Amino acid sequence: METSLELTTEAPLVIGNHHFRSRLFVGTGKYRSNEEMLAAIEASGADCVTVAVRRVDLDRRKEAGILHHLDPERYFLLANTAGCYSADEAIRYARLGREAGFNDFVKLEVIGDRETLLPDVEGLLVAARELVREQFQVLAYTSDDLVTALKLEEAGCAAVMPLASPIGSGLGLLNPYSIRTIKQRLSVPVIVDAGVGTASDACLVMEQGVDGILMNTALAEARDPVAMAHAMRLATEAGRKAWLAGRMPRREVAVPSSPVRGMLA
Repeated sequence: METSLELTTEAPLVIGNHHFRSRLFVGTGKYRSNEEMLAAIEASGADCVTVAVRRVDLDRRKEAGILHHLDPERYFLLANTAGCYSADEAIRYARLGREAGFNDFVKLEVIGDRETLLPDVEGLLVAARELVREQFQVLAYTSDDLVTALKLEEAGCAAVMPLASPIGSGLGLLNPYSIRTIKQRLSVPVIVDAGVGTASDACLVMEQGVDGILMNTALAEARDPVAMAHAMRLATEAGRKAWLAGRMPRREVAVPSSPVRGMLA
């Protein structure tokens, strides 16, 4: 049986050929200033930061740009294809990110509907297979559908990223069963992405046993993004430790916490 000490010294999360000490991944969009973004990222404790290749200036020399402020020696910069609505478009932006100096990792998004921002799973699979063929380490953003997740793993993705709820909704985890099932069936890491609104959402997600969680809007649109980032850090850690510890069984009857013995019984 694992001891408390062993639980607190858990091995880092490994995706592809990279080790991550934090299981909280954060984005860089929607902040009111670059200074606020940096302060929130630091408070989150994250060492992986996503950058939307399509939406940022890739010239790191420009002080007004996001990349100018993100030290690649300190943070693992994960290019993502946010805002792409076809496989071809996502593949093109993944290649652009690598040519612009990003690593071989890419968070792959292929959006299928402009109103709900739900993934186009057919386009996602096409793009994933091609990018894997081109030696990318693909982290695929997808729906909470088990069959699609299994196909993405079969395609060679380094991680699968099912949504908790639609992007930017803040609705939290809508289908714990689906997320648990995906985690139980896949061998590659499962990182829940999109829909988390507050710390209790993050804790609940991690209690499903997933390997990590990615968020952006929940931090950037909070009244105090830095304080929320710190809260999310604690919630992610708490949820992970609770899952490792193993919760008590649910029962439909009361059971005394201090059983009575002897004559009083």
